[in-house]
Amino acid sequence: MALKIIASTCTGCSACEPECPNVAIREKGGTYIIDPAKCTECEGHYDDPQCVAVCPVDGCIVKV
Repeated sequence: MALKIIASTCTGCSACEPECPNVAIREKGGTYIIDPAKCTECEGHYDDPQCVAVCPVDGCIVKV
């Protein structure tokens, strides 16, 4: 599985990008996107996805 950032709710705060152990998150057009080919939902690194844990907007990052 992979996660997705809902662009319409992303504030562009950048809190998620440095938390990704797979370097799957990058900025694009003022918001952030997750590369589904790189996203593992932090499996093997953490118990929970770190981007979701640090995102200040509830429901901004969802499972695809």
